[in-house]
Amino acid sequence: MDDQFVHEKVGYTGEAIILEATALGLNTCWVAGFFKPEVVASLIEVRKSEQVLAVTPVGYAREHESWEEKLMSRFGRSHNRLSLSRLVRGLPDEQWPNWVNVSLEAARLAPSAVNRQPWGFEVQDDGITVFVRTGGPEFNVSKRLDCGIAMLHLEVAAVNYGCKGEWGFLPSPQVAKFNIHQ
Repeated sequence: MDDQFVHEKVGYTGEAIILEATALGLNTCWVAGFFKPEVVASLIEVRKSEQVLAVTPVGYAREHESWEEKLMSRFGRSHNRLSLSRLVRGLPDEQWPNWVNVSLEAARLAPSAVNRQPWGFEVQDDGITVFVRTGGPEFNVSKRLDCGIAMLHLEVAAVNYGCKGEWGFLPSPQVAKFNIHQ
């Protein structure tokens, strides 16, 4: 927890693990606001400078869900996503290179706690900055952790489109900037 950007890094790295598990045919999901950190800490060694921010089950899902599982699944899978016009500022979209549109759309669709989409994006000539857009409830999950998840989706889409870059972390309320390699 000594790293000032720990939440963003956990979101980014954790989402990479989840996407890899999914690519291997395993079932998994983020569990951040609805677990008991003290129970996890009783099962593993957690040093004073550490904190359990989230957990993820990995394995094969049962074929039939209980009604509680169905309810929680619907709660977590709300597909009401904000439009890019509500999430993006900076360069007008008609000036965006194609990789920007694809990358922002991938980030827009990234998962977040209770589908709150706390991120915003600022498009510049040399990259995209992610920032915390909302001031609403935390739901026991850091908004910066959610932004880290969106960062990975943005980068994967950019790289898939042939645009490489690197992240530079920024102070709050900004999160990080994806600086493209020219």
